[in-house]
Amino acid sequence: MVAITDTLRPPPPAPPSGTMRFVGRLFRDKPLGAFGFVICVIFLFCGLFADVLAPYGYNQISPLNRLKPPSAQFWLGTDNLGRDMLSRCLYGAQLSVIIGLSAAALATVVSVFVGIVSGYLGGKFDMVMQRFVDAWMSFPDLIILIVVVSVVGPGMGPVIVILGLLYGIGGSRIIRSAVLSVRENAYVHAAQSTGASLPRILWRHILPNVMAPVIVLFTTRVGAVILAESGLAFLGLGVPPPAPTWGGMLSGSGRSFMYLAPWLALAPGLCITIVVYAINVFGDALRDLLDPRMRGSR
Repeated sequence: MVAITDTLRPPPPAPPSGTMRFVGRLFRDKPLGAFGFVICVIFLFCGLFADVLAPYGYNQISPLNRLKPPSAQFWLGTDNLGRDMLSRCLYGAQLSVIIGLSAAALATVVSVFVGIVSGYLGGKFDMVMQRFVDAWMSFPDLIILIVVVSVVGPGMGPVIVILGLLYGIGGSRIIRSAVLSVRENAYVHAAQSTGASLPRILWRHILPNVMAPVIVLFTTRVGAVILAESGLAFLGLGVPPPAPTWGGMLSGSGRSFMYLAPWLALAPGLCITIVVYAINVFGDALRDLLDPRMRGSR
């Protein structure tokens, strides 16, 4: 009888996956980082589904509704041409998602490639590469952006490539410092002694052990890219109109009608502030949770 009861007993529930355990730790140990994570998810959702969420077209002009304050019909008011500010902010989030994720991904790839190769090889190659990185980082970021965009012209593609290279070369220092400590571990020396090729060592032994700073670097680069793209758009060097960008809205109608209709500057300005702050606090929480040397990783 006991044996039959044991066979009919349901199996124990499966343990939660590693991702779910990590999310649980995030909400339990880092509530501010969890808040930033939720804001990032909402921002990503709004950007991906802006076509569905926006009540009006981003360039739908209605002269009868120009400079309307926030109301039940227009939640964030309208601009000087009668365009709905909520719709334009949602479409601006869509552009920021594309530019932020693309440029941050390119910057992370450049940082990983330069940092891993330079840190692992060392010697004269590392010295020459680091002097080039020093020279690159000595130039002000905004000056480089303005000069290059003025030469190649504004647009989404040039902005993504320029921001990706700009932040990628500078961020290689972070990856290099992690590689310098990883390459001295016993498993790396064991792989070298067995005759493993250089690409295999870098791909199978070095890269997996520096993924924690790589992930944190990617999250922080997303916020930096969004802020830099907004600054370029404010100067008129970002994505050209009529595409709505948060920086472009600030420099256009937001600056011209700031005193008459303050919501034109508050709406995109608050979007930039909230999103960049949320990404930064989420990146800090990831650093604490992924780095075993930090107190929050326990």
